[in-house]
Formats: sequence, C-alpha cells, structure tokens
Amino acid sequence: MSEIEPGAALGEIVEDRLLDGRLRLLQPRKGHRAGSDAVLLAAALPDLGGGALLDIGAGVGTVGLAAALAQPELQVTLLERDPELAALAARNAGLNDMAGRVTAIAGDVTARAAALSELGLASASFDAVAMNPPFYPPGGSRASPVPNRKAAHVAEGALAPWLRTARRLLRPSGNLALIHRVEALPEVLAGLETGFGAVAVRPVHAFADRPAIRIIVTAVLNSRKPAALLPAFVINGADGRLTPLSDAVHRGRGRLTPDYQ
Repeated sequence: MSEIEPGAALGEIVEDRLLDGRLRLLQPRKGHRAGSDAVLLAAALPDLGGGALLDIGAGVGTVGLAAALAQPELQVTLLERDPELAALAARNAGLNDMAGRVTAIAGDVTARAAALSELGLASASFDAVAMNPPFYPPGGSRASPVPNRKAAHVAEGALAPWLRTARRLLRPSGNLALIHRVEALPEVLAGLETGFGAVAVRPVHAFADRPAIRIIVTAVLNSRKPAALLPAFVINGADGRLTPLSDAVHRGRGRLTPDYQ
C-alpha cells in the first residue's frame, strides 16, 4: 500500500491492490474500505459480453472495476452520491486504463427518473445492475464518526428505492446482483417480488461450521423462473486459509455466477 497526497473531506488517500494486484484502487485511509464484499459481488455477475453494467452506490468503483477487469468488453457506469468518492472512482478508472469504458457519475440512486435521466441514466438502458447497499437502517447500528464509512453502512431509507431504480434502468431480462447481511433476506425477497424472477440466494460463510454472514442474491427482470437456494460459499477452510474457490474468487480468477439462471 503506497501513500498518495491527502484528499479534502475524504482525508488521506492511499492506493491499495486487489485481485492478485491487478486492480489498483485509490481510497480513503479512514472510513469504509473496499474488500471481500465487493469482490464477491463482482464475481456473481453473469458474462455480459459488450453489455452495459450499472454499479449503484459504487463508492470508489470497486465492484464495477472488478467486473470490467474480468470482462474486457464490458461497459460500466459507476453511480455514487458522494461527489468526492465519485471523483475518486473516475480516477480509479483511469488508473486501471479503463477510462474509455468505465464512467463515474455523481448522483443519488433514490432520485426520480427525470433526475437520473438528466445524468444520462435512461430507463431500460442497462443489461445488469450491481448493488452493495448500506447494511443498517438509521439507529440500527453504531454509526461511524467517519462520514464516508457511515454513509456506506447506514441507510437513510429502505432497500425499496434502490430496487425501484434497478427495475427502471434494467432492460427486459436484465440481471440484478446484490450482497447484503443475512438479516436483510426478508426485505430483499419482498423487494424482488415486484418485477423479478429467477431469484437465487447464495449464503456466504466465514467458516463452514458457522452461520452465514452474508447473502448474495441475483435475479432476472421479468423472469418467471422460481427461486433457488444455491450451495453455500465458504471463505475459509478449517485451517483458516482461503478455500480453493475462495482463493480463486479473491484473485479474480473464479466466478460465483449461478448456473440456474
């Protein structure tokens, strides 16, 4: 990790590397930092060829950039409401030589359709949407004093507005992928009842003998396929080392795309 010149409201900015060092990320030293959640979510996306992916609540762009690294023809839009994080996401696109096919936009995912359209986000214009939404409702957790970490972890509203925007911006048969805490599963499933099918849930366990810590949920707009519970993804083996699949995914050389869809 090498140090970069200090930022403004974000504080000191550092460069980190993910996916076997192939993905370079400028991000704040303090506050919310990209990690396994973003890597797992990117690995759950289907092969989109030269299609269009929207990463909403993108932060510094980790999910979209990881997907673009895995899929060299993919066109990616990063939507982040914090202008400084959005600017950092744009810098990260350039840092990874993806400026020509990865665009960062400062905007609120919960905005009305007209406001999103003004940002260039037209209805039915994306083949896939990825989201790593804030995990906790207001008052549901101890909020971090670091603003960007608080915004990443504590939602100002329910998940429903995020899913509504995804429905609006996805093309017919478009794919949705999200990662969330296990406790949010009822809210996620309820939100997907309108407009989505082929819902697939994959539990994520830190260790095989412990309760799941995350869920990765994928769905297809307008699909009539029933829901499926996929095999669990286990991060660590009994020896504390990454399992073979987990190691491959964290190196950017493994996928978690559900064959079911």
